Amino acid sequence: MPPFLARTIWLASAALTLLLLSQPLGTTVQLEMSIGAIVLMVLLWLFAKGRAGRLTFLAIGSLVVLRYIYWRLSSTLPPVDDPINFGAGVILIGAELYCFYILAISLLINAAPLSRAPAPQEDDEDLPTVDIFVPSYNEDRHILATTLAAAKSLDYPADKVTVWLLDDGGTDQKCADADPRKAEEARARRKVLQALCADLGVSYLTRRRNVHAKAGNLNNGLQNSVGEIVVVLDADHVPFRSFLRDTIGHFSADPKLFLVQTPHAFLNPDPIERNLKTFDRMPSENEMFYAVGQCGLDKWNGSFFCGSAALLRRRALDEAGGFSGITITEDCETAFELHSRGWTSIYVDKPLIAGLQPETLSDFIGQRSRWCQGMLQIMLLKNPVLKSGLKPIQRLCYLSSMTFWFFPLPRLIFMAAPLLYIFFDMKIVIANVDEAIAYTATYIIVNLMMQNYLYGRVRWPFVSELYEYVQGLFLIKATSSVIVSPRKPTFKVTAKNVSLDHDQLSPLALPYFLVFALLFFGAAVSAYRYAFEPGVTNLMLVVGLWNLFSLITAGAALGVAAERRQTEKAPSLAVDRPAVLNLNGTALDVTVERISSARCRIRMDAVLPMRRAGDGSVGTLSALPQANLPLLSHARTIPVRLAGVTAAGEESVCDLVFETLTPGSYFALADLMYGDADAMVRFQQGRRAHKDIVSGTLQFIRWGITGPIRAFACLMTPAAAPEVEEPAARPRSAERQRASDPGRPAAAQPDRTAEGRAAGAPTSDASPSWLQLMVEPESTAGGTERGRRAADLTDADLLPTRAG
Repeated sequence: MPPFLARTIWLASAALTLLLLSQPLGTTVQLEMSIGAIVLMVLLWLFAKGRAGRLTFLAIGSLVVLRYIYWRLSSTLPPVDDPINFGAGVILIGAELYCFYILAISLLINAAPLSRAPAPQEDDEDLPTVDIFVPSYNEDRHILATTLAAAKSLDYPADKVTVWLLDDGGTDQKCADADPRKAEEARARRKVLQALCADLGVSYLTRRRNVHAKAGNLNNGLQNSVGEIVVVLDADHVPFRSFLRDTIGHFSADPKLFLVQTPHAFLNPDPIERNLKTFDRMPSENEMFYAVGQCGLDKWNGSFFCGSAALLRRRALDEAGGFSGITITEDCETAFELHSRGWTSIYVDKPLIAGLQPETLSDFIGQRSRWCQGMLQIMLLKNPVLKSGLKPIQRLCYLSSMTFWFFPLPRLIFMAAPLLYIFFDMKIVIANVDEAIAYTATYIIVNLMMQNYLYGRVRWPFVSELYEYVQGLFLIKATSSVIVSPRKPTFKVTAKNVSLDHDQLSPLALPYFLVFALLFFGAAVSAYRYAFEPGVTNLMLVVGLWNLFSLITAGAALGVAAERRQTEKAPSLAVDRPAVLNLNGTALDVTVERISSARCRIRMDAVLPMRRAGDGSVGTLSALPQANLPLLSHARTIPVRLAGVTAAGEESVCDLVFETLTPGSYFALADLMYGDADAMVRFQQGRRAHKDIVSGTLQFIRWGITGPIRAFACLMTPAAAPEVEEPAARPRSAERQRASDPGRPAAAQPDRTAEGRAAGAPTSDASPSWLQLMVEPESTAGGTERGRRAADLTDADLLPTRAG
């Protein structure tokens, strides 16, 4: 069928559908039709598999949603001659239309996500040359050594890959700082990292001035290297050994391909996961974006650069003048520019790096403030609607990613709306109870069904609402500030947190308490008015249930604000790797079951021979070759100390703590922990069992009940003193540094060891308060820099007056 005829038929069908949806129906008929649609959707969900069943399911749900939107617009607005109620009603329906817009675009983009075939495998002589950039700003030696050693250990011809440490913390500008202390710290850092790079066989590169933040640092790397493909890895994003083999073949298949992006996978929970204790059983928040969203974008040539864990073609970057640096999210901006020039992108849906996420709620909010401001900057300064060169569907893809960050405003409108009726009798929606059931209740059920159908294996019911509420209280200011002045979002670098040694209330907790108290009071008033006040109708019951949902969400958020201590100082990964333990002159074949950057647990098919007088507890651990992969020629051993032994029948399970790591030890660590990408795949897949709506709702209610109990208990409990590390437990210092560094691109934590202090790492610790984040969202940059990117700072951050 000719494309013109197909489009004509499609438009005619859409017009006819909208005409039918606009026909007046009685409330009873509407309810019957909606229930029929729900039943049909359930049957399709259970029995209709494949693309046709999926699209039919979503089409039926969309009809119910459209019918609801038409009803809201045509029948429920207050009269214009009642300006206060009418104005409030328009605001509420505007928030609903925003949600409808987000839902419509997400259905369009994600209705049939693309599943790509594995990358073609090429002979070694045909592979392109590669430069691996690890941009750095203030990370300590331990984190950098782990990432650099893993990058150096990738399965790729050694003569075709060069690893670069791009150090923005040791620039000439910083080494000549007017503050002698800061200048000395920068010079010491440069010296330490130059020696580290020499030991690891990595190229060290710094520059004269800290201009254009991370984009400028990466562009300096481009100017000093020649590889055909550029890999960008943030300092705490450690690549698995197959990273290049699983990705680089795509470039030979498409000469216009500029980007191969892989997911950001994390070893540690974000604050919400840790405080709700869901990390091992619930998919992380980012998995909805990386497991579904990016695959959907990929279908429309709209998957974009996420700042790390990506490969880019140098020729494309050269054509665009390098990495873009007008906004504070140079990654998406660079992809935006290259897509507009006709280049293509690919998304590989396999976790090939392991990163770290923000540990504290303050850092988490700071990270999201930066993402929010950066994406809105691109929308305001380089509007995708007006950008030449983009296809219409690409414009929608970018608009979806950018306008998503307006969510704080409608989220808070939905929370405030029922209170207007409860406290002031403002009727901002003109409807009776029967209509609320026939239209609103069935719309909510259908919406939940579509969301769960599309994302149920990577997002539990109502978890999106919780994340958006937790962020929304603070992102309102971040959003408004970038709208007022889109070119000037500034950030002040603050001291970085190290770890949480004890349970505590977040410094941001007060707004969550206040909102919870207001909603709780609203719930009490609505119950009282419904039960005792004459003339109050069943509509108060409906509004009270609406407010109750908001109260449950706020209660769960209080559970997030009651921060739990870290139970695992260094994030670990189950790997199942064969290794050799040398202890007391005996070489023992063992299996490494779980390993972190500071310790591991091994299992052996024998009782540990430690029965002779004079036996020691210090030995070495080394990896054995993997199937189809040779042992790394430069891999050494890890010095270990036996920390505990447990007998398990004829086997022994041993806990080993790593002693001071040498450069060769980092290669051994990279081989053991990051040698097999399937370890991360297994971990993620183990959390992705589908969560149905009923059990997900019950879980959400439990959080809403237990969260306030935990938060108020924490409020009434005196703050505990932080745990003090024993001097002998030096390896756990590195463990702390690694654990407290956040996810997606991030700057690392200060090394509290003498070596870390010599490198110029700050040793103070201060989290921004709720007032700072409410009034000055930019002040959270310290957490943001740690949680988002290592060296992505504005020029103002790098002046001699920079705080922290």
